[in-house]
Amino acid sequence: MASQVSKNLLQKSRLWSVISTNSANSVKEKWPTKRYFSNSNSNSDKSGITDLKNIKVTNMPPMNEPVKNLPAAIYTNFKEEDQKTQITILSDGLTVASENRFGAFCTVGVVIDSGSRYEVAYPSGIAHFLEKLAFHSTKSYPDKDEMINKLEQHGGICDSQASRDTFIYAASAYTSGLNDVIEILSEATVRPRITEDEVNLARQAVRFELETLNMRPEQETILTDMIHAAAYNDNTLGLPKLCPADNVHKIDRKILLKYLSNHYTPKRIVVAGVGVDHSELVEHVQRHFVDTRPIWDDNNNNANKCDDSIAQYTGGFVQEECEIPQFASAGLPVLSHVVIGLESCSHRDTDFIAMCVLNIMMGGGGSFSAGGPGKGMYTRLYVNVLNRYHWMYSATACNHAYSDTGLFCIHASAPPNHLKDMVEVIVREMSSMPNNITDDELARAKTQLQSMLLMNLESRPVMFEDIGRQVLASGMRKRPKYFIDEIDKVSRDDVVRVAKRLLKSQPSVAARGDLRKMPTLEWIQSGLNGSGRVDGVRKLSLFR
Repeated sequence: MASQVSKNLLQKSRLWSVISTNSANSVKEKWPTKRYFSNSNSNSDKSGITDLKNIKVTNMPPMNEPVKNLPAAIYTNFKEEDQKTQITILSDGLTVASENRFGAFCTVGVVIDSGSRYEVAYPSGIAHFLEKLAFHSTKSYPDKDEMINKLEQHGGICDSQASRDTFIYAASAYTSGLNDVIEILSEATVRPRITEDEVNLARQAVRFELETLNMRPEQETILTDMIHAAAYNDNTLGLPKLCPADNVHKIDRKILLKYLSNHYTPKRIVVAGVGVDHSELVEHVQRHFVDTRPIWDDNNNNANKCDDSIAQYTGGFVQEECEIPQFASAGLPVLSHVVIGLESCSHRDTDFIAMCVLNIMMGGGGSFSAGGPGKGMYTRLYVNVLNRYHWMYSATACNHAYSDTGLFCIHASAPPNHLKDMVEVIVREMSSMPNNITDDELARAKTQLQSMLLMNLESRPVMFEDIGRQVLASGMRKRPKYFIDEIDKVSRDDVVRVAKRLLKSQPSVAARGDLRKMPTLEWIQSGLNGSGRVDGVRKLSLFR
């Protein structure tokens, strides 16, 4: 039996050697290279084993020797002048700010002190319309495709973004095309034609977006509008960013041009750039923004004073009873969403950095978030909420900071039958923010905040936005090192102080979905004032 097995193995080995030889020959015929693993000139010992030390296996150069005739590498050098934001104010009051960076690409754009908070004298939704009308036909480019094609010749892309207090037009392209990029930005910003056809197309786009938002399971965009409406009732930041459905047909070309003539003025504009020469940028901005006048100067629009009202925090309750769509094929139940907010501080406040540390310390996310470094799995909303209550589907802290106020809030979602339990859990977490802050918890939050700051600023578009927003708000830009040092200085007492400051304000609440078990605003306020304890509330169950 053993001899038969040996014969079978011998036959198989002979067959394999034949197959291998044929395969090697066919490969050699198809690919006649000098790669080989045996050498007729190589020395073999008496046992027939080949000495492989000096056998050549490839024509590629060895890894332990420099490659011949290779051009010398050019590395970026640290230059102190490249690490400073250069700022120039032009004759009409427009500000130009830039930082040079190594590379062939640049990001430039226009940051304007404009947004939904300034629409008190207009139908709400103008910023939403302007976002849809950005980079359409202009005075010098009646056909928008001609403008986009010109930008694409320089490898460029463009975009616009509206927020409650800022409107941004931006483009990224090769630095060699800077003049054309600045011309296109100036045309899109201060010389748009805004034809009736374009306004009608914008109306359709706005209506479609509103319908889409109501059909999506994600509720963040709608709830952000709702919590601001509750916190700043009928003033400034409480005005809707999304165009209300009743206003879609009210906004027309005349209203849009009037708004632009009042708010797109030189003193409210910063042209910022990253990866450009500052003097060259100033020259192009002077030519296209100052020497060439805005289109509304031709239309004789009478400029009115802008609304410079300071945001008034009121607190309040905004809710919408509705059916929220489910995630397709995800097996998730229908969810109810609640956001609880407290008055925070502005980005000019001395407590701003400590408030950011508190926000990171609370952290949070979704119950299906993947773990790993930097994911915040040790934040309070994960450890104390999502890890303890299986029916909690999300709990996330967020801090909105503006020039004159701020809003700290926690957004949570759960099935409707756990709505009251969810609100109680979030109220308890908010009321216990000043308590039991450990050294590890504080150090982790500070390190995470620093790493997020530095990681985001590695992106050229993010750096552009940081320069534009800081210069628009304060006339200068603070270096990342300043914020790193300030974060290091934050102590446990600082975090406790800002947490207690939050709890002194009236709560703001926004809720959407099946709200039959939603507690009242007074119920929530009594829980925040009573260390999270609400009279008459049963003990929470982990298994119900």
